[in-house]
Amino acid sequence: MQKPSIVKGTRDFSPEEMAKRNYIFDTIREVYKLFGYKQIETPAMESLSTLMGKYGEEGDKLLFKILNSGDYLSNITDDELAEKNSSRLTTKISEKGLRYDLTVPFARYVVMHRNEITFPFKRYQIQPVWRADRPQKGRYREFFQCDADVVGSDSLINEVELLQIIDEVFRRLKIRVCIKLNNRKILSGIAEIIGEPEKIVDITVAIDKLDKIGLEKVNEELQSKGIPAEAIEKLQPIILLEGDNTSKLETLKESLSGSEIGLKGVEEIEFILNKAKLLNIASEVELDLTLARGLNYYTGAIIEVKALDVQIGSITGGGRYDNLTGIFGLPNVSGVGISFGADRIFDVLNQLELYPEDSTQGTKVLFVNFGSAEEDYILPIISQLRGRGISAEIYPEAAKMKKQMSYADSNKIPYVIIVGEDEMRERKVTLRNMQSGDQQLLTVEECLKLDL
Repeated sequence: MQKPSIVKGTRDFSPEEMAKRNYIFDTIREVYKLFGYKQIETPAMESLSTLMGKYGEEGDKLLFKILNSGDYLSNITDDELAEKNSSRLTTKISEKGLRYDLTVPFARYVVMHRNEITFPFKRYQIQPVWRADRPQKGRYREFFQCDADVVGSDSLINEVELLQIIDEVFRRLKIRVCIKLNNRKILSGIAEIIGEPEKIVDITVAIDKLDKIGLEKVNEELQSKGIPAEAIEKLQPIILLEGDNTSKLETLKESLSGSEIGLKGVEEIEFILNKAKLLNIASEVELDLTLARGLNYYTGAIIEVKALDVQIGSITGGGRYDNLTGIFGLPNVSGVGISFGADRIFDVLNQLELYPEDSTQGTKVLFVNFGSAEEDYILPIISQLRGRGISAEIYPEAAKMKKQMSYADSNKIPYVIIVGEDEMRERKVTLRNMQSGDQQLLTVEECLKLDL
């Protein structure tokens, strides 16, 4: 008989792990609400027409497609099958796909519900997404994203506020981070200055890999995309720009003096950095021109967050997209958003052991079960403790005492309440501290007032 298994790149989560994950989700949710964001949800599957063409060529390949129901081959000819053209076949046998991110479904939501929405619309969404990626450390095929977006406002104050949200979430989680900033307009300006404006996507996709594959391989990739050696040479000092944010901006103003769009990008970054200085943001904020994020829909600011104490990919990312809803028939709606990578944050917190003790605490009190009469005595007490918000349970049957104590130990339950004939007669309970082994006899009224 075959052993059960799960799909590579997916994970089961134990009760303890779920408690830790909920600590992350709850922290992010609280901060989003603090800044006035409202929650929505969208379906796990979307029409492929909604998803395709929004993430670039690489993204399209990573979409999980869902086979049509019923006899999905009925409309396929023998010639089409023999041709083995998987791209063409896919469009005929699959009309739906699992969502790749939460931003494109959000854009679709905004267009469909535009008459019910008040703009600017601030929404957050915490749901799983799926990517047909090769699983590796910190990269999964199924993972949660925790998005916040504002649509219907061009104001760069939104970007500044998103930096505050990032800083506040990681302050609460006690993770030290560097918030990296760039602007797509700066990248467009660079492509313009080196004489290759139409190659902006190829350039940004390659530059985005600098951290992973190094400068030499990035240059090889640029060359393979047909970018001349002279243009690649002009790119080098810009890619490897160093110094503090102010000196980087000054250098860029000179380098991009011949590009209107490039200078506009510099101006936007300068505005965001200047406002951020007023807000006492504790995290390091760094202008990083290698930050390109190879997604086709960013048009302005680009944001990425790196953990400083753990080697792992980006743990938060985002940016501004001016044209996304236009794809769905609603032009001129600007948006900006971020997404926390909950699964990577989970890994970071595990490595650094930063979870507060009470975040994984489950049941506080276990009532030992000696039989039917004791159950009748205990059940109303449990009900009142739960009414006070204290997590309590009764062992479901009158098993041996050792077995019930072992259950409490295994589940890290800190207190056990024992009720036998003597306790019932005196209307009392015996409370045992499982860590110290101390016991005390309490009246039911004292028990109900305990601050556990």
